[in-house]
Amino acid sequence: MWRQSRWNEPLITEMSRRGRRGALPPRPDEKVVKEVGPLKLPQSLARGSPPSLPEVSEVEVVRHYTRLSQMAYGVDNGPVPLGSCTMKYNPRVAARLAFDPRLETLHPLQDDETVQGVLEAIYMVQEWLRHITGMDACTVHPAAGSQGELAGVLMIKRFHEMRGDLDKRRVIIVPDSAHGTNPASAAMGGFQVVEVPTGDDGNVDMEALKAAVGGDTAGLMITNPSTLGLFEENILEISRLVHEAGGLLYYDGANLNGIIGRARPGDMEFDIAHVNLHKTFSVPHGGGGPGSGPVCVKRVEVVDGVTLEDLLPGPRVVYSREEGLYRVRPPGRWSVGRLRAWIANTLAVLWAYAYILAMGPQGLRLAGEVSVVNTNYFIRLMEGHWGYSLPYAPSRPRKHEVVLSAKPLKRETGATAEDVAKGLLDAGLYAPTIYFPLIVEEALMIEFTESETKENIEAYAARLKEIAEEARRDPSTPRKWPRNTTSARVDNVRANHPRTVTPTWRVEVLRRQGKLGPLR
Repeated sequence: MWRQSRWNEPLITEMSRRGRRGALPPRPDEKVVKEVGPLKLPQSLARGSPPSLPEVSEVEVVRHYTRLSQMAYGVDNGPVPLGSCTMKYNPRVAARLAFDPRLETLHPLQDDETVQGVLEAIYMVQEWLRHITGMDACTVHPAAGSQGELAGVLMIKRFHEMRGDLDKRRVIIVPDSAHGTNPASAAMGGFQVVEVPTGDDGNVDMEALKAAVGGDTAGLMITNPSTLGLFEENILEISRLVHEAGGLLYYDGANLNGIIGRARPGDMEFDIAHVNLHKTFSVPHGGGGPGSGPVCVKRVEVVDGVTLEDLLPGPRVVYSREEGLYRVRPPGRWSVGRLRAWIANTLAVLWAYAYILAMGPQGLRLAGEVSVVNTNYFIRLMEGHWGYSLPYAPSRPRKHEVVLSAKPLKRETGATAEDVAKGLLDAGLYAPTIYFPLIVEEALMIEFTESETKENIEAYAARLKEIAEEARRDPSTPRKWPRNTTSARVDNVRANHPRTVTPTWRVEVLRRQGKLGPLR
């Protein structure tokens, strides 16, 4: 029986006792004091009052965070087959490199010549991603996949702006099987989003696409394989249609793991592609960051010799053959500019560097192949089982992930996809993404990647079947799950309502003090 640890753990601010200390800051070295004199901060930089930090002892801090870690679940505890945003297991050798103090303490303003090793590693990741995606140029500057998407949309905007046709090209087309961030990014870029449906075969409905593409098309954003786990079979025809209409084709690389080493966006005629290092390349991004969303482009001419490469955000790392040195090049005249401070999320890029270097081309390809095998083995285990169905071309093999539907289970017992997710938690198995993509009713999106063993996949399938049987025996049972986790079922309405949602401790304090009302 699996049970998650439960501690009646207060917030660390509630543990504070006046005068209690966990550490003392070091005193200034006497030689330094003698040389520069006592430290005198300008009055404008001095605090008016002490910082509101908890006063706790070292042992309290260690025990507090140890208990919190025991109440959490991650890839070190068991499978995290979340689907779409799945994180792979992170090899310890990569973590050891990324956490090297010599790297952690680098300063972004150090002279290029003093950080040649790091710059070389960043440059190599740019080059490797360029080859892996089949593109011509790459930057690792964006701090997340969503920021990479926004960079791509801004480049599409700049492309048409420089060509003088932005006024009439106001539409970005997005299939309804796309990630939710695609229409959001397009809208943030100021474009109108036009959605095209998915056909029964799991591909984009070509007739609907032909009707949508026209003189107002700025571009099309597509994920391939899609969120259904299906490879878009008409991608070359889609590319032709978009390009003939004068638009650009954007590749969402969230699902690259399913085709890595087998197919490349550049060979599918994509113009712009972003890559999620935290997915295909094993970099962690728990809690929303730190992440990294490199963007790669073809050298498509914009105007007068300016290409999409010139539009890339930056800075980028380049190699100067004349000097024999790696250099940080700031964004140029045509670039969409900086999206964040400094070059990149350097440690995340170094994490990917170690992973790619350790795997090699053959290893990366094998990882993608095993992830596909794992997905399809899971499908076979679930095939025809009561309570679940496989919508959209059930006879077609999936790539990196699969989306099951719990609609039959709900129809017969009332148990929903959310109930199924809670039942998985109760067995110590991570819940998949539910209710996404929106085109699948009672969706359960599941992705094991290459990390999971045959036994773990079988255990997951067995629990799904067990849940269906328990719901059939007693439909009220699923509503009581989870029972073995740290927290019982959350009231989703209360957890998300503007009157009660508490995103930060600061919000909680202001609420207690009556200084903050409902969020707007």
